Amino acid sequence: MDMKHHHHHFLLISCPAQGHINPTLQLAKRLIGIGGTHVTYATTIRGLTKIKSFPSLEGLSYASFSDGFDDGIKPTNDPNLFMSEFKLVGSKTLKALIEKISTSQDHSGPVTFLIYSVLLPWAAEVASDCGIPSAFLCIQSTTSFALCHHYFNHFHNCPPFPNSMTIEGLPPFAPTELPSFLLPTSPHVSVIPTFQEHIQVLEQGKPNSSLVLLNTFDALEGAAIKALRSSSMNVIPIGPLVITGFWEENENQSSDDGFRCDLFDKSEDDYLQWLDSKPDCSVVYVSFGSMVVLKRDQIEEMLNGLVESGLPVLWVIRCAEKGGDQEAQIMKIKNRLKIKEQGLVVPWCSQMEVLGHKSVGCFVMHCGWNSTVESLVAGVPMVGFAQFSDQNTNAKLVEEVWGVGVRAKENEKGVIEGAEIKRCLEIVMGDGERGEEIRRNCEKWKGLAKEAVKEGGSSDYNLRHFIGGLG
Repeated sequence: MDMKHHHHHFLLISCPAQGHINPTLQLAKRLIGIGGTHVTYATTIRGLTKIKSFPSLEGLSYASFSDGFDDGIKPTNDPNLFMSEFKLVGSKTLKALIEKISTSQDHSGPVTFLIYSVLLPWAAEVASDCGIPSAFLCIQSTTSFALCHHYFNHFHNCPPFPNSMTIEGLPPFAPTELPSFLLPTSPHVSVIPTFQEHIQVLEQGKPNSSLVLLNTFDALEGAAIKALRSSSMNVIPIGPLVITGFWEENENQSSDDGFRCDLFDKSEDDYLQWLDSKPDCSVVYVSFGSMVVLKRDQIEEMLNGLVESGLPVLWVIRCAEKGGDQEAQIMKIKNRLKIKEQGLVVPWCSQMEVLGHKSVGCFVMHCGWNSTVESLVAGVPMVGFAQFSDQNTNAKLVEEVWGVGVRAKENEKGVIEGAEIKRCLEIVMGDGERGEEIRRNCEKWKGLAKEAVKEGGSSDYNLRHFIGGLG
């Protein structure tokens, strides 16, 4: 089912965070795979220097624009000032990049379409000024995006804050289950104007800038997709944007696993060999993504819960600085797990390789959208440890809507105790009725995710239709 289309040159841009770069690159790969397209991926000048290695693919090139802080030194700790400087300098340098590509003599041709990710709503205006259409790539859950949309249209600037918010077809969301930056008490409240700007840009009614590409699929978030379709935005589910070679039984998985960017050095320990030595579905994989750093007392409780469970553990802990308290704490964790012969601590790993390993039985995680989707695709049960942004919303979906895991509950001090961690692990790893049901649901969603992206599946069709419609 191949739709004929002209040659297109897509410019894809994102912020330089791990969770922003990888889904954007997966989209680049899909666009090129459909054929007749060239893709340039761009992030900030400083961000580009942080990437350890660049995936290579015929039809893919790399570029950069400036956020005003190319040397990495932020002259301000004021997030509002940072965002306004980013918008000012980013708009100028992105426009210059589009013009530079358009006048270059190489075979890729001028940019014909801009796709921008979260926190970059100003890019739509740049595209419009350059006379090219644009789309917003929503890399967070569609449910959290729909909740933001609902909030800005019904509650923003209308106190008091709602007791709950609803999307037809989903259970009600309490304030603690909403994207955290919406809460008046949030330390990340400075991103509210940017999210509001995203929605305003998309709802202005300009057909060339009202398109949203969603990193989800129809079966997974149908209610939220339907809620957004009733707005003036044109929403297209094209996910999950994760490593698809993972599903190909005859394909060498590592060839596709390389199609990602890492901002951190992988472990020198051979964690895959360690996983090989463990029984099927026996290992607890623990990782909180690239942005979350747990507090000291929370790490203590996590360690206690994991040791008490008696289960083998592969734990990813990034050390923010050498020689500090954190490094000493990591050594303590390593030693305790070593004494118990219970686990391995690594600074970073190839997550899809780990999730796809037969010995992994559950994923203790922050419920960031990329990790959540990767776990769904791999069919691995989850224990949700949500921290901020859309993670609380995603954790609710994991437990209540899809039934693929449980949420760990905080005590009155905001800490998840060791006993609670052990309780959650006993549910998802145990042979009780609920554990069995969670594992059945994981298999179901794994199958549906695979269906969506295979040729002729809903997301594959949507992406081809999108390109075919560009003329």
